[in-house]
Amino acid sequence: MSDTLPVDLQYTAEHEWVASGEPATIGITWTAQDALGDVVYLELPQVGDQVTAGAVVGEIESTKSVSELFSPVTGTVVEINEGAVADPALVNSDPYGAGWLFKVTVEAFGELLSAEGYAELTHNA
Repeated sequence: MSDTLPVDLQYTAEHEWVASGEPATIGITWTAQDALGDVVYLELPQVGDQVTAGAVVGEIESTKSVSELFSPVTGTVVEINEGAVADPALVNSDPYGAGWLFKVTVEAFGELLSAEGYAELTHNA
């Protein structure tokens, strides 16, 4: 796996990605999982929870630290990735695929970046 950004996703400055669609799928970027190190525990929102763009909705615990998870969208959580909860290493091994975190029926999107915008942010930070 590399830090090649899928161009069909949108990103946040807090290192989440969003696959728009109905529902939208949300995860963390390769850059985020790389900085975290080995992910060992996920605290995700529950199905039915209302989430707000930019608000903290969970935590990601790694061997290095615990980081807050922010929602990039406002809406209702309709699914969480039970596979990633059971095996948090999926976030490290496949952050844009099997390591997705939760799905939301979107009422509004927060401030999102294109792949190019996110690359500029992370490489120029």
